Amino acid sequence: MKHRIVIGVVLFEFLILLFLFAYGQISIADRKDEIVNKKTLVSHLMLTDLAIWTEARYTRHPSQADIFTPFQDFPSSIEHFPAGSILAPPDVIKGSAKLAPPYVIKGSAK
Repeated sequence: MKHRIVIGVVLFEFLILLFLFAYGQISIADRKDEIVNKKTLVSHLMLTDLAIWTEARYTRHPSQADIFTPFQDFPSSIEHFPAGSILAPPDVIKGSAKLAPPYVIKGSAK
């Protein structure tokens, strides 16, 4: 009997997810003009990134922050903003990005 309840709950959640996906697609189709207008405004004003979080400046615009900004208060402090645990570290820190010529660190491999 319990397995029927679990299956019913999973199916109900799947139906809700399917409904939300369909509603999102319909909403996008209805708002195409608004989306085009916003894209035009962003390109006209030359805006950089979307500010997702308002907590700390290094989570507001990740592409604009340097690699030491999260540690400016205390170098070994624990991350106290929830967005800092969701936001992935930049490619420069992970070592997968190549640094541009002005930012090449002396003694590093090219």
